[in-house]
Amino acid sequence: MSGAPKILHLHFGKEGGAERFFVNLATAFARRGVNQRFVIRPNRSWGEAVAALGPVILNDYRRLSLSAPLLEWRVRRLCREWQPDGIMAWMPRAARLIPDWEGAVKIARLGDFPRHLRHFQRCDALIGNTPDIGRHCREMGWTKPMLTISNFARPVTPAPVARAAHDTPEDAFLICGAGRFVRRKGMDMLIRATARIPGAWLWLIGDGKERPALEELAAAEGVADRTRFIGWVDEPIHHIAAADALGMPSRHEPLGNVVLEGWQAGVPVVSTRSEGPSWFMQDERNGLMTDIDDLDTFTAALIRLRDDRALAERLVAGGHRRLAELFSEEQIVNDYLAVFAGDLRDPLARKG
Repeated sequence: MSGAPKILHLHFGKEGGAERFFVNLATAFARRGVNQRFVIRPNRSWGEAVAALGPVILNDYRRLSLSAPLLEWRVRRLCREWQPDGIMAWMPRAARLIPDWEGAVKIARLGDFPRHLRHFQRCDALIGNTPDIGRHCREMGWTKPMLTISNFARPVTPAPVARAAHDTPEDAFLICGAGRFVRRKGMDMLIRATARIPGAWLWLIGDGKERPALEELAAAEGVADRTRFIGWVDEPIHHIAAADALGMPSRHEPLGNVVLEGWQAGVPVVSTRSEGPSWFMQDERNGLMTDIDDLDTFTAALIRLRDDRALAERLVAGGHRRLAELFSEEQIVNDYLAVFAGDLRDPLARKG
């Protein structure tokens, strides 16, 4: 590879933390002079941000769609004419689109545990954002290089949203949660915990199919008047920064981008011991951790943060340290660029 690398991204995600990191990484690549092109779904809230970084092909890429063969042909032609150094598929669905192009390093970046390996036949390597994803792929029979390269929080200076913007008292103990409203994210736990903390308020950032059920639960728990459904926002960190505590009660969480944003925002975090946080969080050092679906302990952890500001400040400082140790933009971009230059050793092994 000579000169600035050229990377083709294939991404058919919807809305959420994985999509935010996709934009984060592509933006960081652009800052390092990487030339990029993209194949993404149409009508994404993050589509304009991606279009500002390089030419975009819009397509849903459904298996039985009449447009799928045409898209596959367009991608092969793009590779012949543009000759990318790297092709990066985001999750299994996109990996089906990777062409048999020998001139590029072909990878699939996995932010969750794949159910099978069928879509990765043309990949030279897989990249998981936690070691557990790599172990899972090995157990399923993956024999090619398996790397771990994690995420980083977007380099944004937190500017706390005024509580008055969401009709929230300045002196209230404010809890924040963020993510897709699906059962595995455990947003119901945040509502139930808030209901057990007198005077606590809750901001829920995001949206999803569980929203009507969550609104009904807030009413049933008697906290509808203290719960604000914020919706999707461009920079959740500004809402998180307005809170006194960030809760992530996920039942399944491969990584947990919102924890990184909480650390960056300087807000203490309570998390369940789901997969990702169990790897990178340290209980009592940079956050408080509880068992999954343990409502009593989760609520008690939030109350500890409310009542012990020294503890909260110590956890915030620990979060800042952990963010710098494991999730710096510079190191993660360096790791990806090394892959596209042909170094397929696991970065965790390279770092000892």
